[in-house]
Amino acid sequence: MFETLVNTLNGWVWSPALIYLCLGVGLYFSIRTGFLQVRHFGEMIRLLRDGRSSNEGVSSFQALAMALAGRVGTGNIAGVATAITFGGPGALFWMWMVAFLGASTAFVESVLGQIYKEKDSGGHYVGGPAYYFEKGLGQKWYGVLFAISAAVACGLLLPGVQANSIATAMTTALNVPPIFTAGVLAVILAFIIFGGVKRIASAAEVIVPFMAGAYILVAIAVVLMNIGQLPETLALIFRSAFGMDAAFGAIIGQAVAWGVKRGVYSNEAGQGTGPHPAAAANVSHPAKQGLVQAFSVYVDTLLVCSATGFMLLTTGMYNVQDPNNAEGFLHQGVAGVAAGPGYVQTAMENIMPGIGSIFVAVALFLFAFTTILAYYYIAETNIRYLSRSVNLDWALPILKLVLIGMVVYGCLRTADLAWAMGDLGVGVMAWLNIIGILFLQKPALAALRDYEAQKKAGRDPVYDAEANGVHNAPMWADIRRDFESRRG
Repeated sequence: MFETLVNTLNGWVWSPALIYLCLGVGLYFSIRTGFLQVRHFGEMIRLLRDGRSSNEGVSSFQALAMALAGRVGTGNIAGVATAITFGGPGALFWMWMVAFLGASTAFVESVLGQIYKEKDSGGHYVGGPAYYFEKGLGQKWYGVLFAISAAVACGLLLPGVQANSIATAMTTALNVPPIFTAGVLAVILAFIIFGGVKRIASAAEVIVPFMAGAYILVAIAVVLMNIGQLPETLALIFRSAFGMDAAFGAIIGQAVAWGVKRGVYSNEAGQGTGPHPAAAANVSHPAKQGLVQAFSVYVDTLLVCSATGFMLLTTGMYNVQDPNNAEGFLHQGVAGVAAGPGYVQTAMENIMPGIGSIFVAVALFLFAFTTILAYYYIAETNIRYLSRSVNLDWALPILKLVLIGMVVYGCLRTADLAWAMGDLGVGVMAWLNIIGILFLQKPALAALRDYEAQKKAGRDPVYDAEANGVHNAPMWADIRRDFESRRG
């Protein structure tokens, strides 16, 4: 009954309208920003070293690591496998498209998160869609609506997806009972989240670069071992994406739908999660963190998701479901394995016998675990936002326990239900955030122009909110004085 309700709600939330909205808004912001994701690619790399950790905020790199902790998760392994299963190889192309266009959306929402950030009771920078909807749009009710949605999605609906994939991968690789995985996850998670945002940032800063780098290097090795298949694989992806492949041409609609759906789930551009860690960064100009967050979308999809996709497609270790026959396949390379991490583990095991499946399980553990940490941070930020109107300090300990409980629940439940709950959370947040930033784009676009003008003049950009037409972000006057005093 519960699963039926979740699937029904998903059908409404993930209607074709949301698919077109994600792609259309990405294209719109790409045009409005002059395709900054191409023009400023070098600047994105340079800015990774900008900013510094302080008592108020984290460094640019720590904010990137926190954002990547949320973006790089089970969607990069299990999500890619699922997209190919139901959308064919062409789904990978549409994941690339939503990442390329979504980089501009990620820039806009992250800049807004920086512009309208505040300090919490502990003196730390906090922000996100709830804050910029209240202060930028002047619509507190919309901020409250987003905060409730984000707290429920990140604290209740999304953690189970990550936990379920960890448990499945551990069972496949090492025959570890799900209940044991659940217990270990609960203990480690409790240690970190009871330590606060600084401990989360420190954990992400160490784990994220290591896990992503190692996974990409192994994927490159796998593709090189099957280099002869690469040209045909690329051709297959593009043929399938545009309905020109004999085997998969009939499911072009599925390719677009699943590519965008899993692309948004994986890279989170427009979903409204990225602005939370972006707001925590200690930088002199909002556009700096906007560009860093746009780069994180590239890392997530164009590198990590592509690594998974190429491993599956070059080895042939993937299935494509026949939409007209629940028991049939348009391609079956992995018999008896459900869509998800098992595909990738099977592909790796064939190439690296004895260790391939274990490597994927470990990678997935690190990917998904850091994502759960990011979900907690986002849920906590939104509860703290709601606490400004009603005292909800009592809710934070409960949030910790609920999130740990959902991780245990996710380990023990079926993958289908876990993914359905996760998709519902992502979809609701995306609807609210994308519509909101369309109405609030002006300050973000002005910040980009201001940043480019200061760079052209040879200065290290420092943001002046009042000069950019933003009159309710008084914190930036203090930030500007601090940076200018250190510079002068």
